[in-house]
Amino acid sequence: MSRHPRLENPVQMAVIGAPHGISGEVRVKTFTGDPMALGAYGPLQTEDGRIFTVTSVRPAKNIVVVRFGEVKDRTAAEALTGLALYVDRSSLPTDLEDDEYYHADLIGLLVIDETGEKVGKVAAVHDFGAGSIIEITLPSGRSTMVPFTRTAVPEVDLAEGMIRVDSLAAGLEEEPEAAHGSDEESHHFDPTSRPRGPSAAGGNR
Repeated sequence: MSRHPRLENPVQMAVIGAPHGISGEVRVKTFTGDPMALGAYGPLQTEDGRIFTVTSVRPAKNIVVVRFGEVKDRTAAEALTGLALYVDRSSLPTDLEDDEYYHADLIGLLVIDETGEKVGKVAAVHDFGAGSIIEITLPSGRSTMVPFTRTAVPEVDLAEGMIRVDSLAAGLEEEPEAAHGSDEESHHFDPTSRPRGPSAAGGNR
């Protein structure tokens, strides 16, 4: 397999999972807003310069099944499990709005609450059809989901490497009446309101 020079400004687009079938297809977790758009930005590249060309993509639950032109059989596919795939940032659109972000830029950011206390780190960004959801890994190792809306996430600061959440709107703490045993249902923020970011190329609108 040919190797290219390392990318100057890599943006992770996907990670390869287990093989699917015997013909070389693999399960892939994408970090693109539209998983089916994985092949729209040209060949994907590994950290060590290997090139993978997407020839087909089809949906499969929360992942996609991908065929790469360079992977011919299951044996070759098995050697790729866990491999991260990148494109150079120059391959991605640059005309983002002020509140639009690429998924890859959000992953790994520190999450703090309105008091400045650490909540955790962004582990993933999901879109289950009703707006983007941020998965946060808590210090305990557990994960929690927060709607990626202006109310729940009022601040994103890529330069500082952090996002700020509103604990109540994000569902991280109960409303006062719920905390005191009210029969009212606890607060659930509607993730369909004001979804943020571009839908293609790893965005979140």
